[in-house]
Amino acid sequence: MIDSHTHLFLCERPEGDVVAAAREAGVGRMLNVGLGRDTNATAVEGAERHEGVFAAVGCHPTSAGEWDDALGEEIARLAAYERVRAIGEMGIDYYREGASPEEQRRAFEAQIEIAREAGLPVVIHARDPDGETTASDEAFEILDARAGGVPVILHCFLAPWRVDDAIDRGWFCSFSGIVTFPKSDALREAAAKLPDELLLVETDAPYLAPQPVRGRPNEPAHVVSTAEVVAEVRGVPYEELERTVEKNARALFGW
Repeated sequence: MIDSHTHLFLCERPEGDVVAAAREAGVGRMLNVGLGRDTNATAVEGAERHEGVFAAVGCHPTSAGEWDDALGEEIARLAAYERVRAIGEMGIDYYREGASPEEQRRAFEAQIEIAREAGLPVVIHARDPDGETTASDEAFEILDARAGGVPVILHCFLAPWRVDDAIDRGWFCSFSGIVTFPKSDALREAAAKLPDELLLVETDAPYLAPQPVRGRPNEPAHVVSTAEVVAEVRGVPYEELERTVEKNARALFGW
């Protein structure tokens, strides 16, 4: 199994213990995702320390106020490292207070161009206040305008009303522990509908622990619980789902 999105540097337990537990659970590859100026190098260093761990570097939308030429240059420099396999996470977030919409769009658009130049996929974060769709719709609009030819990963996919649009565009949808929550019927329907070749699973650790460990700090090992639910709603054995997401991640991240 793979974890297409995690933050090892934020997990409560020592990084080595977290990686060892993931391997014991059968998680052989994971993407350690930086969030901005203070964590990108840390994410890369974690990837360099552990076999099977790779990195993404970028500027989270809530940190987009820190975006400047120097940060863009730093992300572009890190993108050349062998262990860096994606740019992000980037996008639009109207759920938390942070950067202004203009700052978020500026950082988002600039990172898409860095990814294009580096030949790497983009990891997209889009989160709205409950009951709204503005951030998700705006992220789609920016990607449509700017990301042609760049592989797109919709991290922690939470827009089931846009699953057909994602399919039409050939964008990957990565499902987190939220898909296991009792009230996530629409999300499970989206997970069942997605073509094999666009499917990924993730933890977003230490956040969003799946239902069996909900309320506890998440870790990459727990992606197995998420994958089990996705396999069930798709009507396939776990082993088949495992082969599918491993193949997709291998093609995307070159690992």
